[in-house]
Amino acid sequence: MTTDNGVTEVTDAEFGTRVLGSELPVLVEFTADWCPPCRQMAPVLGAVAAEEAGRLRVMQLNVDRNPATTNAYKVLSMPTFMVFRDGEPVKSMVGSRPKRRLLEELADVV
Repeated sequence: MTTDNGVTEVTDAEFGTRVLGSELPVLVEFTADWCPPCRQMAPVLGAVAAEEAGRLRVMQLNVDRNPATTNAYKVLSMPTFMVFRDGEPVKSMVGSRPKRRLLEELADVV
């Protein structure tokens, strides 16, 4: 499912195939409906997804509906951003940030 901002939602059931099995690096936002900073990040993630299309996939995982993946990666704060490459987490960031800073932080892993 794709959100209003063009970011793909992923579930526990799909995580292995769509994230860990991706040929491209994947930025996953661990998010929750009740999280104000997560809502603030929606347009930022949409812009990053559009700008980095073909180089990076951007996905969101709702922590309340997908506890298995959330627990597997020990996510405790929202938003948490993790970049996966070749089936492994290669970078983790916690908290909202402006698009420019997010892109700077992704530069070494994309």
